[in-house]
Amino acid sequence: MSDEKKQKTNSEKDLKTRTEQKTKREQKSKTKKEQNTGMQRILSGAIIFPLLCALLIFANSLVMDIALAIISALCFYEYTHCFQATKKANPSKWYGFAVSFLLIFVHMISWDLYEKLVVTLIPISLLVLMCEMLFNEDRKNIVDIAITFMGILYIPIMFSLLSVIRDKMDLGKYLVWYVFICSWGSDVFAYFFGKKFGKHKITKISPKKSVEGCIAGIVGAVILAIAYTLIVNSAYSLALNVGTVVLISAILAVVGQVGDVFASAVKRYCGIKDFGDIIPGHGGMLDRVDSVIFVIPFAYILLIILI
Repeated sequence: MSDEKKQKTNSEKDLKTRTEQKTKREQKSKTKKEQNTGMQRILSGAIIFPLLCALLIFANSLVMDIALAIISALCFYEYTHCFQATKKANPSKWYGFAVSFLLIFVHMISWDLYEKLVVTLIPISLLVLMCEMLFNEDRKNIVDIAITFMGILYIPIMFSLLSVIRDKMDLGKYLVWYVFICSWGSDVFAYFFGKKFGKHKITKISPKKSVEGCIAGIVGAVILAIAYTLIVNSAYSLALNVGTVVLISAILAVVGQVGDVFASAVKRYCGIKDFGDIIPGHGGMLDRVDSVIFVIPFAYILLIILI
């Protein structure tokens, strides 16, 4: 072999070696980053969960409603901001904020007024937003209105029902926990099991989600719901039917995963990874409650029908 060919061969080997070393470093860095993110998720959860417990167990209706209004407004801000920051649309933040606080505080004043407002708010919202577009044709278009309207249905209206479950339903202070058990329980089981064993992808919208993870999420949520039911039945002399709870929790776990995919679709459309960075390891507030928001109205419906 000539010296020129030997030199070329050695250069190719060196290039291959450097490429392999670079790939290994990148893989090691990615693994370390994932481990750090996982630890951040655990630590954030360790802080959030006690706060949630304190809110649901000890807070009166006023404190609960104010907390929900603030969380709802923050979620709506993150939702609209991702469209504005990426110049995909220009939704109306102000109206989402107004609805977030109006729904909560009307609920505080009168339950009957709250029910009537929710029914009338949909056509009223559409009318207000269309009028805004007509008077601001140079800054607003039908896409902006559609995204704002979807956000109002998605966040403040659906979120406000959490307070209804807790404060207006019989056994509401016990039943409201199924919302979080089924949404977050499903998230946790799907995340860790899917990360370890997931092979069959579900959708390009959320590439990390797998069939194995989703099944584990449903099974995990059902197991947690059964355990919770047995505990509260024993501790508080309740008679919640375990079979009914299994059905409800399985449905809510599926709904929660659909809610997570919906949020992923929004982020994918806007080209972002997270809605924000307020919660380490999780992202924004909406990243943490996206599945919860979807679960709330279905929990309300199923609990009314089946419990």
